[in-house]
Formats: sequence, C-alpha cells, structure tokens
Amino acid sequence: MVSSMTGFGRAEQLIDDKTYLVEIKSLNGKQLDINLKIPPLLKAYELDIRNMLQENLLRGTIECLIVIRQNGATKPVVINTDLIKSYYRQIEQLAGELKIDTNSVLSSLLRLPEVVAPSNEVLNENDWADLKKVIKAALDELNIHRREEGKSLEKELKLRINNIEINEQKILKLEPQRRIKMKANLVQTLEESSGKENFDPNRLEQEIIYYIEKIDIREEQVRLRNHCDYFLQILNDDEIAKGKKLAFVTQEIGREINTTGSKAYDADIQRCVVLMKDDLEKAKEQIFNVL
Repeated sequence: MVSSMTGFGRAEQLIDDKTYLVEIKSLNGKQLDINLKIPPLLKAYELDIRNMLQENLLRGTIECLIVIRQNGATKPVVINTDLIKSYYRQIEQLAGELKIDTNSVLSSLLRLPEVVAPSNEVLNENDWADLKKVIKAALDELNIHRREEGKSLEKELKLRINNIEINEQKILKLEPQRRIKMKANLVQTLEESSGKENFDPNRLEQEIIYYIEKIDIREEQVRLRNHCDYFLQILNDDEIAKGKKLAFVTQEIGREINTTGSKAYDADIQRCVVLMKDDLEKAKEQIFNVL
C-alpha cells in the first residue's frame, strides 16, 4: 500500500459554547515541516498538537489551522474597566474645561490602547480533550485522501518498473547475438589491419574472450532484476512511509541501467536502455510524492 504526501483534512464541531475548526493541508517535502496557526489560548498545547501531527503524518510540508469560536468571537477578549474609567475621568475633566459634550465618548474610549485586549485564558483540560477529537478527525480525513492518491501513484510506479523489466528481458534475448557480433567484428578488424597470416588464432581467441568478458552485462542484468523485484516488494509492504526507501532503490536501478548502456556497444540494446531510463525518470518523479 502506498500513501501520497499530498492531502487535505477538515473537521468542524460545535461542543457546548465553542465551535472547533481544524484544517490541515499536506504537501510533499523531504522531512516533516509543520506550519501551525493557532489562537493564543492554545499556546500551552502547541507541543501536544505538533506531536499529534508528527505521529499521524510522518513526513511532508504541513499547514495546520485551528480556530476556536466562542460566543461568536474567534478570539475571546477582555475589557480593562479600570483603565477605561481612568481615561473617562480625564476626558470628563477636559470636556468640562472645554465645555464639550461627553455623551458619545464610549465608542472612542473602546478604541484607546490596551482598553480591549485578547484574553490570556488557557483552554481547560475538558475543552482540550474535545479539541483533540476534532484534530484527530481532520487527520483521519487527510490520511484517507493520502491513501486514495497513493493508489494512483502505486499503479504508475508498478507500470514503470514492469516496463523496465520488459526491456531487461529483451536485452537478455539480445545478449547472445551481441556477443557473436562483437567477436565477428573484432576478428574482421584485426584481419583487415594485420592480415590473417600475421597473428596467432589461439592468442586471438584468448584476447577476444578477455575483451568480451570485460564488457559482459549479465551481472548487471541480474542485479537489475533483483532491484526491480525489491522495489515491487516495498510497494506491497504494509509499512506506511516508504518514499525514501523507494528513492534509494531507484538509484541502484539507475546505476545498473547506466552500466549496461556503457558496456552495450549494440544499437538494439542501447534502445532498450534509453526506454528503461525514460521509465526510471518517470518513476522518480512520482516517488517525490510518496510518503
């Protein structure tokens, strides 16, 4: 089973006098990077929230927004009554001296500095327990989206690896004929440059065998098949986070394909190598999105 790093989860619930809203968005990323937006009354629980996100999401660039609405307000506030009384007494004294009406002064007082300030209250334990349930619901929805998108990723990755295996089988069939052609070409080159009478056929045979063994690609093909089998095995594992492991295996697959291409000296095999490289690059692009 494959999961994508991309997903979105949203949960909203009214409990008693509070409405809890949690929105979580996840994008691909090499590590876990959390951007958390929470109201001041949740500051004491910030570490707990981050731990919940880390345990459930594992990897990716995460944006999490939490809003708590209480009595229609997103941010509970307090009015500093002592300060507003002090302001009013000074304004009343000044208004008396200037003979100005103070009947509509309240709205102006409320806009003065520090008269109205956000509440410093902290969410109590019962409310925190309620909020955790809402966060968990949003996380569950996000992970459902991740798994759904992961199905498409898994299908695409299997297609690319199967294509590589198909071309590897083609190379396997081309290999014997390649060896024959290489031997014939070497003999012809030597005969044309030196003449048949100027070299020892036995020594020539030994040199040809040595040369062909140096550019033999059978070991590369065996390792390539093993890497492809391991890649498919990882895809079918129950492990949730497997993107990094898949990326490492693709590096090994690429190494064997490149070595095959550098040793091939055969147009038909080179065409297979080009097709394998194309499928491998497409697989790598998809792995960037795998959890």
